[in-house]
Amino acid sequence: MSKDLLLEIGTEEIPARFMLSTFDRLERLAQDKLTDNRIETGTIKVTGTPRRLVLYIEDVAVNQADLKKEVRGPAKNIAFDDEGNPTKAGAGFAKGQGLTPDQLEIRDTDNGEYVFASTTEEGQETIKLLPQLLTEVITELNFSKPMRWANQEMRFIRPIKWLLALYGTEKIDFSVAEVETDNWSLGHRFLSEGQIEISQPADYFSALEEEYVIVDHNQRREMIVEQIKKIEEEKAVNVVIDDDLLTEVNFLVEYPTALCGSFDQEFLELPSEVLITSMREHQRYFPVENDAKELENLFVTVRNGTAEHIDTVRHGNEKVLQARLSDAKFFYEEDQVKSLESKVKKLKDIIFQEDLGTIYDKVERIIALADKFAQELDLSNIKIDQATRAAKLAKADLVTEMVNEFSKLQGVMGREYALLDGEDQEVATAIFEHYLPRYAADILPESKVGQVVSIADKIDNIVACFSVGIIPTGSQDPYALRRQAQGIVNIIVDAKLDITLDTLIDSSLELLDDEIQRPEAKVKEDVVDFFKLRLEKLLEEADIRYDVRDAILATDCSDIHDTLIRAKAVMEFRAKDEFDDLIAVFNRVNNLAQKASEESIVNEELFESDTEVKLYADYKELDDKVDQLLSDQDYVTALEELTTIKESVDAVFDSVRVMAEDEAVRENRLYLLKLVAELLSEVADLDKIVID
Repeated sequence: MSKDLLLEIGTEEIPARFMLSTFDRLERLAQDKLTDNRIETGTIKVTGTPRRLVLYIEDVAVNQADLKKEVRGPAKNIAFDDEGNPTKAGAGFAKGQGLTPDQLEIRDTDNGEYVFASTTEEGQETIKLLPQLLTEVITELNFSKPMRWANQEMRFIRPIKWLLALYGTEKIDFSVAEVETDNWSLGHRFLSEGQIEISQPADYFSALEEEYVIVDHNQRREMIVEQIKKIEEEKAVNVVIDDDLLTEVNFLVEYPTALCGSFDQEFLELPSEVLITSMREHQRYFPVENDAKELENLFVTVRNGTAEHIDTVRHGNEKVLQARLSDAKFFYEEDQVKSLESKVKKLKDIIFQEDLGTIYDKVERIIALADKFAQELDLSNIKIDQATRAAKLAKADLVTEMVNEFSKLQGVMGREYALLDGEDQEVATAIFEHYLPRYAADILPESKVGQVVSIADKIDNIVACFSVGIIPTGSQDPYALRRQAQGIVNIIVDAKLDITLDTLIDSSLELLDDEIQRPEAKVKEDVVDFFKLRLEKLLEEADIRYDVRDAILATDCSDIHDTLIRAKAVMEFRAKDEFDDLIAVFNRVNNLAQKASEESIVNEELFESDTEVKLYADYKELDDKVDQLLSDQDYVTALEELTTIKESVDAVFDSVRVMAEDEAVRENRLYLLKLVAELLSEVADLDKIVID
């Protein structure tokens, strides 16, 4: 037999951004508790609204599963005497397991005959276990930002106001934070009155819907999307549905009703990003476009309630947005009174970091780095001038009224104001692009000028912070250095930029000379290691297997784009028949190469066999050939060529004793093997490769 289980945790309004992660934790915690208690269940569903977290579990068994235990005791000849009577040891073991000696079983094992005790613990009724189990589910649910309330020691996402717990038709009695469980819930805050009695879990969702609460968040989301589509059809427009915004809006309402409002046509003169930011970030509105993807003077919002008095609600939302856009228009016009360039000097009043000076100081470094990197990439003089100009203006919009009000528009407004000032399109675009990528799935800079300034800005942030000891640890990364390092890696790989990590770090360290508070060599070492973690992520996303990643990252990875090319080449070569030959010859020479002296030289006069002469000649010829292939980035062919030395290596091992008694001869042979091992690892450190 089984029954459905319902737990509703009623709370004050939970912030939308915490809901989905809370659902995941609640589901895992409930599943773990039920499994630990040997309670079989059907489907576990977790959902909720801003005012409630709901755990609904189908087909929960009415009893725990029986627990069967089996314990091995002493050997048979210790537990029983020759006549089959229990010894003191046998009787003691049986008593300890709650059995009599005649209930013990004798079994053959690999180590001989032993006695075993098999017992069965009968499962309890589930209804008796649920109070403690559900209490633990609630109290052990953790949050990134929990809170306390009243005089309670307990922490939860928001204060708990009521608890509903039913197992079939039976109420589960327990209390948490002085709130007793009952068999009632509450409906919509404004559209429902009083308590709603729930007689059994199966009635819960429909009973709440009658009181204007759509509990299932997936159902609410579908309702919102359907209502928006209806508006699109009626207005012949396209509503821009941002998935993150849709998720947030979904968890701001319990009974959604979408509506369409409008704003004055004159505001369409503002940059589209300003309008969209005002609607999305401040009001949680969805922008509206025509078929040409141009913004219309319309918006869509979602009301928490029914369509009753919808015109009044629409008018209220329009008034709020009108005021917001009026402010934006004022800021936009005020910012244009003076040029973007004139605002650069105001950056002297903004501290970048207390040990690293002002934003103005940082801009000076970005200008120098952009110039250096543009030259390194062999850009034209025009592009170099555009890069340094963009670097100079890149942070100027931070002191504008618009960015002060809408921080997410940094870069966007810089681009707009630059164009209004008559700056080159390339310069304006780079001002916007230098912030890219802003988050994991964001777009990357497309222009060469934007790529250069973006890398300059990010490497300065990383190296500057590392130089004063600001290094990300665990989840702590206040300056988002991990994201910026990954951004540099992705930009270089995507644009196939021929610039090394050494160049980036060394150039940045040179400009930071007076600000560096740690040993320069240690700063560079830490930054390189930091980037290797980002490279490892890049290789993992490229489906490079773990040992190949290790083999590649154990070599010089300063050329980021080349690192990915080499990794893919090793993966391709790994599928070839010659791969096993390469690993075999490497392992053969590398084992002995470890014993070679660090500083030595091959002395051909010490060769005692023609096989040694041939191996050395083949090595030198192969070294030249592979060097050219590596220069051409033809790594697969290079790996194929490296396997050709196997025959010469095998011949040496077959004809001479490497560990000769003569020390000079022995050292000469070991160093020759060391040279061969190093050559074989030119593409990747083969010692890291794992043979399946």
